[in-house]
Amino acid sequence: MTGKKEECVEIYTDGACDPNPGVGGWAAVLVYKGRHKEMSGGEADTTNNRMEMTAAIEALEALKRPCVARLTTDSQYLKNGITVWLPAWKRRNWHRSGGELKNVDLWKRLDELSQKHDVEWHWVRGHAGHAYNERCDALATEARNRVKGGKGGKGEKGGKGGKE
Repeated sequence: MTGKKEECVEIYTDGACDPNPGVGGWAAVLVYKGRHKEMSGGEADTTNNRMEMTAAIEALEALKRPCVARLTTDSQYLKNGITVWLPAWKRRNWHRSGGELKNVDLWKRLDELSQKHDVEWHWVRGHAGHAYNERCDALATEARNRVKGGKGGKGEKGGKGGKE
């Protein structure tokens, strides 16, 4: 894999849950060589952290081959979990120093995908005017609302307005 800018997929993700825990939605926008792909889905019984993680997983799983990806999230839980805390969790057999680790299934999947792709993780403050973060927030909220209204379910993906 090379780090050439034109070969890097830009990924933006967000999750939404109301109440938390409760009905949730996730969304991702992938940008590659000027093309955009939007994805979203939701679950009836989840947490905001699970939706943040699901957004990243779905985006990385959508990549058709191993590649360089720059993933931007507004979740410090996601960014710190994958870049800072994960090695210690693995050494402790997927436990925190304080006990049980939540969302182990998703952390394991993110770990696998991070080994398949060369992922650079970035954090951006949510609701601060970052265009792609705001778009992901809107898509995740729409997905959550579809689930609330009985019009969408777990893992639903939509290419609303996006190009592949």
